[in-house]
Amino acid sequence: MEKALPSALVWFRRDLRAGDNAALFHALKAARKVWCVFILDRDILDPLPRADRRVEFIVDSLHALDAQLRALNPHARLIVRHARATSALPRLADELHVQAVYANHDDEPAAIARDHRVRGELAERGIALHTSKDHVVFERNEVLTATGQAYTVFTPYKNAWLKKLEPFYLKAYPITPYADALAPLPESVPARLPGLAEIGFDTTNLHELALGAGAEGAQALLRDFLPRMARYGETRDFPAVKGPSYLSMHLRFGTVSIRQLAHEAHAQRHAGAQTWLSELVWRDFYHQVLYHHPQVVDAAFKPAYDAIKWEHGKHADTLFAAWCHGRTGYPLVDAAMAQINQTGYMHNRLRMVVASFLVKDLGLDWRRGERYFAEKLNDFDLAANNGGWQWAASTGCDAQPWFRIFNPVTQSERFDPDGKFIRRYLPELAALSNKAIHAPWLASPLELAEGNVVLGQTYPNPIVMHDEAREKTMARYAVVKAWD
Repeated sequence: MEKALPSALVWFRRDLRAGDNAALFHALKAARKVWCVFILDRDILDPLPRADRRVEFIVDSLHALDAQLRALNPHARLIVRHARATSALPRLADELHVQAVYANHDDEPAAIARDHRVRGELAERGIALHTSKDHVVFERNEVLTATGQAYTVFTPYKNAWLKKLEPFYLKAYPITPYADALAPLPESVPARLPGLAEIGFDTTNLHELALGAGAEGAQALLRDFLPRMARYGETRDFPAVKGPSYLSMHLRFGTVSIRQLAHEAHAQRHAGAQTWLSELVWRDFYHQVLYHHPQVVDAAFKPAYDAIKWEHGKHADTLFAAWCHGRTGYPLVDAAMAQINQTGYMHNRLRMVVASFLVKDLGLDWRRGERYFAEKLNDFDLAANNGGWQWAASTGCDAQPWFRIFNPVTQSERFDPDGKFIRRYLPELAALSNKAIHAPWLASPLELAEGNVVLGQTYPNPIVMHDEAREKTMARYAVVKAWD
């Protein structure tokens, strides 16, 4: 079949791989000449701190993507611009005289608004914008209730998701057979890739974290995880154990295909694979919630819960600062916050623990914690981050019941029984016994002396007492009991 378009442009966003990429596939099939671009969007980058691991990961992954494209076709080069996407993308499409731009969906509200503006700018130039599903297995309106509504409870959503799943939905898009369409750049369009310093960012400790970058980094992590997948259900809750896949950052930036991961999980019949697949379904679920209910970005999914009176004022600010800096006096919470501050990663079990602590022990608005995670997490994804925080705060869809409050000490004793994780991130407590390390304020003076711990000096006293905080939380949530 003869290709309909003389030329097209592929706009990479959160899909930094050349393999199994829906937008790239559709462009290569449709056009005789195809160019590829990524825009380091200043509307996104300018507000970020100058040392941001995510930006460094993106820059590294752009170099890897450029190499992938050249491996497919020696003439191909990745165009990279550091500009505002809403103006730079239409301008480049015009300069290249393409008939269409291809991209993959991004369902965050700000991204939808950006794409709407770009679509209009392109239309004025007579250029079409075609977008495709790529970031999830099922999106938008693909999994709905019998009455055509979006699901708000996970288990029936998961059952419908699994029922709908067929091998077709997990097939990779073949790129290589169409790679001849990748075209050399006109001399007027330089393809030089900017470095981190050139776009105003500093080097971080990203390369010390063994996360890799680009598609090769993702595949290396996947190869490491596959032999461990069978035990995923048994190991995933223990932060001192190598249980997770550690692929979340690669999923966030699309250096690995969600179809490949879901295929790997679905192909296995053991319990570990099914548990991991369920986590991928949760990811789809939260993306669907965000698409159908964009108000959750700023408000509770359950509107009645916006009536909760959170702590405020200087005291609340002091509590929040202690939480951010890992100085709450609860070792598991503090170790988890040290992990995110030092590495940009936090174990999933610990995300639940520290979120519950912020909201239900400290009585602080969940949005404060959500924003902090948005700044710090390497794998920050608006849909998942918002969904997770609203789950912990009991304000979201299918959330944890408001009266279920994690006890940070029992969580510590259960999921870090030997204190290995705590000792890694809180070396000042390393000499305490396995019993005392979970609640140092309950240790005897002799135990503290033997562990070289002086409460209030080398390690803080608890900033709240859990049992008292629990009672305050029960009263705080009582205002919305009737609506729950």
